[in-house]
Amino acid sequence: MEKRSAGSGFTAEIIQAREAYISGRRGIAEMTATAQSCVSLWENGFALADVQGTEMLNRQSLALIGRSLALRGESVFLIQDDFLVPASDWDLRTRYGRPTAYRISIPEAGGGTTQTALAGEVLHLRIGSDPAAPYYGTAPLKRSSLTAGMLNAVESALAEVFENAPLGSLVMPFPESGETDLETLGRGFRGRRGRVLLRESVNVSAAGGPAPASDWKPADMSPNLEKSMTSETLDASRDAILGAFGVLPGLFNSATTGPMVRECQRHLCQWTLQPIAALLAEEATDKLGSTVTIDLLRPLQAYDSGGRARAMLSVVQALAAAKAGEVSKADLDTAFDLVDL
Repeated sequence: MEKRSAGSGFTAEIIQAREAYISGRRGIAEMTATAQSCVSLWENGFALADVQGTEMLNRQSLALIGRSLALRGESVFLIQDDFLVPASDWDLRTRYGRPTAYRISIPEAGGGTTQTALAGEVLHLRIGSDPAAPYYGTAPLKRSSLTAGMLNAVESALAEVFENAPLGSLVMPFPESGETDLETLGRGFRGRRGRVLLRESVNVSAAGGPAPASDWKPADMSPNLEKSMTSETLDASRDAILGAFGVLPGLFNSATTGPMVRECQRHLCQWTLQPIAALLAEEATDKLGSTVTIDLLRPLQAYDSGGRARAMLSVVQALAAAKAGEVSKADLDTAFDLVDL
């Protein structure tokens, strides 16, 4: 009787690690610090969300959803009686562009299992869908693969420079000597901080002619990275990756201030995370059988506190004036609709 493990088995883990390495070199760049910082913002933002209408979307599941969406653009969970089971891999069948059945791989400690489920039994959230394949999602880095590839290439080149380039190395002139003497001399310069080094001058005659006029003038061997505009290219590609995740580049600027940090947090929550939360709430309402609402604005405090307090004061004053002027409730509701209150 032959038994094989799949999903989260040893062979599958090796294949997934190899695939992650290849995709990173191809330009997806999942493991760069910039991408991981954005993924952490998505993951932690969803973990703080306020969920009403269901107990199945706990904080651990929300954090998994945020990370999966940031890295894969999709998140699939198998709906059980009172909890959600994350899927490591899946395949689906569609009709009229809508999924009807899934073949899901569920990770287990001793080896994953595979099972088939109908669309109503699966919570499937996707972002960045293409009209040609609306049942698949795309990750932010996949949609900006050229910029991600440039960031990966620049960081790989810098890593090779710092690993292989002769940074801090100098070439110094010395009278004609044997190779053994030069090696001994080179080792003598190491670890001599704060000491006086006495060496013979090069202003001597050797091989029938005078030595060069430069006396112990070293030549630097460190590569000049400024001419290649490495710093500017790295900063531009990093800012572009941040923008692809909905994070304003000012959040990671060394000269940023508190108001700018708050504006960056509001932009990330209001224009990126909250719309995704609305998609998740719609999918959960359709699959879980109850009206689900997910709010990230209040727990993340993605609003202007001072402006909100002033707006609250204005509303209270307006209500007091309306009550004193005996304004009807219908007229008051119409006024509130005009200002979206």
